[in-house]
Order: sequence, then C-alpha cells, then structure tokens
Amino acid sequence: MKIILIQDVKKLGKKGDIIEANDGYARNYIIPQKLGVEANSKNMNDLKLQKSNEVKVAQEQLDAAKKFAEDLAKLEVVVKIKAGEGGKVFGSVSSKEIAIAAKEQCGVELDKKKIQLADPIKTFGVHEVAIKLHPQVTGSLKVKVQEN
Repeated sequence: MKIILIQDVKKLGKKGDIIEANDGYARNYIIPQKLGVEANSKNMNDLKLQKSNEVKVAQEQLDAAKKFAEDLAKLEVVVKIKAGEGGKVFGSVSSKEIAIAAKEQCGVELDKKKIQLADPIKTFGVHEVAIKLHPQVTGSLKVKVQEN
C-alpha cells in the first residue's frame, strides 16, 4: 500500500515522502497514529499543492532576508565601553550588547544567537560583524566601539 507520510517516521522516511508499506502495518499503525495517509489522488494533489506552497514561502523568506541584509549593511551601531589608563579596554563587547544597542539605536530586532563573533571585540574602532539572517544569507553590521 502506498502511504504519504504526514510526520517524520524513523526508518521509514521524512514528512511528505511517498512510501510503500505492508497493508497491515499501514492500516493498523501508520494511519491510526496519524503518521501518514493513503496515497490516493486527492491526497497526492494536496501534497503537490502543499509542496508548491512551501517552495513559495521559502523563496519569500529568502528575498526578505536579502533585503534585510542590504538594509543592515547601511546601519552603524555605537557601543560604549570603559577604558583604563593608556586606552586599554576593560572587558569586551559581546553579541548581547550589540543586539541591545541595535534595538535601542536603530529599532532593529536582532537575535544575539545569530550574531557571529569569532572572538569578543576588545579594541576601539569600527568592526564588521557578521549576522546569520537565513541559512543562505549572511548580513554585516558596522559596530563602532567608543570609550565611555
């Protein structure tokens, strides 16, 4: 019996896959547990429409991320940090501080987990910070570190 999986099933397949299963296994386990539905013409058409909709939504998200990356490249965020004698920095600038500063100064909501810092910023000046907006899109933000 052909089955369209509604959820990921271990050792069978992923959501949206069309699999061949034994009749008893399909009728007694897969369909009652709502893990899959029978692959008739109506369900096949629904699957096709669902997949085309998912592709459309994914493309819209990618386009939105690209546009946001362009807007983000134009912005500059100023972060102030304490300094000691001789211009030596106390502490460092973390991704959390950058996210807070971006929200306060530019009104841009950034997730601190998506800000990619190889090392915390420990020097004054302007730094380019990479921000992962989408699996395929990485934007950059200018962070200006000044003495407090």
